[in-house]
Amino acid sequence: MLEWSFTMKRIIHGERVEVTYDSSHWRLLSNLRNEASRIMRALLDSDIRCITHGSIARGDVTEKSDIDIFIPYVIPSFIVETALEDSGFKINRRVLIQATPNYAVKAYIEIGELRYVSFPLVKLKAVERDFYRFGGEIDLSGIERNIRVMGVDKRLMLIEPTENGHVESSIIGREDEVARLLGVTPSIVLDRVRTLTRRDRIGRTGVFIERELTSDESFEMVLKRLADMNPAVRRRLRNS
Repeated sequence: MLEWSFTMKRIIHGERVEVTYDSSHWRLLSNLRNEASRIMRALLDSDIRCITHGSIARGDVTEKSDIDIFIPYVIPSFIVETALEDSGFKINRRVLIQATPNYAVKAYIEIGELRYVSFPLVKLKAVERDFYRFGGEIDLSGIERNIRVMGVDKRLMLIEPTENGHVESSIIGREDEVARLLGVTPSIVLDRVRTLTRRDRIGRTGVFIERELTSDESFEMVLKRLADMNPAVRRRLRNS
């Protein structure tokens, strides 16, 4: 067996790797899921549907895993902020982000270190919604039932949960198969392969827009100002 991290061990079977979690890994996963559940419950108590995605949904967490709760539809930002504050969460930062000129503009609310609530400020395209399914997503009911789901990590490895951990395998050359397994369009799989292999070659690049809000600004106010000044933002709003 080869050590992968302090909580996982790997056994290689051809092109598939079997990963077994130890007790510290299961404890970390439980703690992160409990935190995610508390945030999601606060939103659901205000009738705000949400998911969490990535390693928390799949199970392959590390000490550096973030908790990103995502609301997959446009919603007035004050409703989200009020729901969080009424449940005792302190809002540390609010940031508007647009990754590329063609990508959806999103709101990120930071409520702790590596703890975020995010939601789109424009209607998501199908491929943008599939991004979360590609990485693996789960709702509060799934977390409460201790379900883990398949998804692809940033190494472009398909993570398939097992009773004792997970099995992982590369998705390169299997894009259509992986799209069927995850119930997403092949275009999102191909897009993520292009994006992440390019990142491996040239490193991480900056986002198109990243704007932190002041205390007296709303996301909608800042989005309008950006759209007035930036043709690319206006086009994305028109195309939503």
